[in-house]
Amino acid sequence: MADFLGMMKQAAELQSKMQAMQEELGNLEVEGISGGGLVAVRMTAKMEVKGVKIDPSLMKAEEREVLEDLLVTAQNDARRKAETAAMEKMQALTGGLGLPPGLGLT
Repeated sequence: MADFLGMMKQAAELQSKMQAMQEELGNLEVEGISGGGLVAVRMTAKMEVKGVKIDPSLMKAEEREVLEDLLVTAQNDARRKAETAAMEKMQALTGGLGLPPGLGLT
């Protein structure tokens, strides 16, 4: 029984640390650049796109904002799909470990 209680305490500590790390990742922003600076994507370390910049020389100037919005939407859609796939893989990986639900490991 003591082993189980110790494991539960460690799991709770791990969950708390993971939540703190997730908050930190949400505040950390990075910028990806391509085309020698013609295209830039700004996102959080949690892969949430915050903005896209495209050099006007790559498109019609009057449609630039529409294209930027479409790129943000497409990137966020891909991110959500990637997260879902990762979660499914994690569940498959941890499913045979006999861990109680709600430990924040999936």
